[in-house]
Amino acid sequence: MNLTTKSLLLLGALALAACNNPRAGGTFGGGGADGFGNDSGYGTGISTGELGDPNDPRSIAHFNQRIGDRVFFTVDSSSLTTEGRETLNAQARWLNSNPQYAIIVEGHADERGTREYNVALGERRANAVLQYLVSQGVSAGRMRTVSYGKERPVEACAAQRCWDINRRSVTVISGGLTG
Repeated sequence: MNLTTKSLLLLGALALAACNNPRAGGTFGGGGADGFGNDSGYGTGISTGELGDPNDPRSIAHFNQRIGDRVFFTVDSSSLTTEGRETLNAQARWLNSNPQYAIIVEGHADERGTREYNVALGERRANAVLQYLVSQGVSAGRMRTVSYGKERPVEACAAQRCWDINRRSVTVISGGLTG
């Protein structure tokens, strides 16, 4: 095998690895009615048909669209705001009423700062949400956290409105508990 062939194979393997998205549940790409992809099943590992009716208080669609799956943070902070605690109180009530679901709490940051700093900040944000949900009676065994730092922005631009929506945690219903 010559160098060109080896290089092309390596490039192809790297391209495939870059396309791996552990959040995506099938062929969904987001862009839902709310602008965040929440009506498509993106990030849940659940097909669109399994999300249910947003008017059904037991459905994942209800959780995503009516209760709210995200909490926002101020600059360089992992402290929960009053609005964030209100959203998490509603999430905890839903999760405690629907014990069959597990969740992944994602931590995100805006584009400013180094990758390492933002991954650590995203981790602190995800852990703050997890700890708050535990304090509201949600079992820690149903939850896990992941930090994406600045790698998965809702919108990428160097403007305050983008930074504000990218400083967040997202509670993703992961499809149910496994034994």
